[in-house]
Amino acid sequence: MERIGFIGLGAMGAGMARNILAATGALHTMAHRDRGAIDGLLQDGAVEHENAAALARACDVVILCLPNSDVVERVVGEMMPVLRPGQAVIDTGTSALPSTLRLSEMLEDRGVAFAESPLTGGTQQAEAAQLGALVGASSENFARIEPILSLCCSTVQHFGPVGAGAKAKFVNNYMVMGIAALVAEAFHAAAEAGIDWSKLYDVVTRGSASSGVLDRIIGNAKDGDFRGYVFSVENAAKDMRYIAEMLDGMGRTTPLSAAVHDLFQRAEAQGHGALRLSELLRPEIRAELFGKG
Repeated sequence: MERIGFIGLGAMGAGMARNILAATGALHTMAHRDRGAIDGLLQDGAVEHENAAALARACDVVILCLPNSDVVERVVGEMMPVLRPGQAVIDTGTSALPSTLRLSEMLEDRGVAFAESPLTGGTQQAEAAQLGALVGASSENFARIEPILSLCCSTVQHFGPVGAGAKAKFVNNYMVMGIAALVAEAFHAAAEAGIDWSKLYDVVTRGSASSGVLDRIIGNAKDGDFRGYVFSVENAAKDMRYIAEMLDGMGRTTPLSAAVHDLFQRAEAQGHGALRLSELLRPEIRAELFGKG
């Protein structure tokens, strides 16, 4: 078994790391914003490193689960002086396509294998090792990392060379963000029209408009709990920026994609970036975003 390092013990990464450690009995990692996740891993036998360079020295494969491309580039930059031929780096975040392609070229020039593997699923799926991996890598690199990703993912799909995984994830996230924007605007309109959310939700979930996004946003919001969708507005805005860049490069920007992009950019600009997506339906926030009749 290759020596595996894991950087990024956030909401998703903590569950992934626990599953890798449970399956292999060994893991190299480093602290996140707080020590809650890493202390539990250390009790189960993980090895802590002070920084990314120290971790990279000790590992054959380094898995990154980081919030955006800027952080990925910074962490890879910290590891770069000590990376050696034969090692592998896997980026499991949703990263900007140009950044992913640059990192791939830079690492491959040093003889370091690179794969991008953005994920589908949330914290519950991460805890249960039920994530989906959308992998962009050479066939050789995919064969090497598939068994590793299978330790924390129930589905691992190879979409093609580096960049193909990001493109597939962008299509997935475009659908998710589009549905989220539509659900928020539609239920705001329902409230403005005096329609009872609980009754509407009960009926909608029995028809074609039912979806996981609807459940996460409205399932709790109908009862006054607006924290049901554990995905931040700033992450939604970030994903839509990456998606907009891809669509623009393809000449495929449409009024729909522009509208979805605009909604989350406005929500972030209005100071709601740290909120969860479902919190956009708080009365004072949705009135600001969608207007009040």
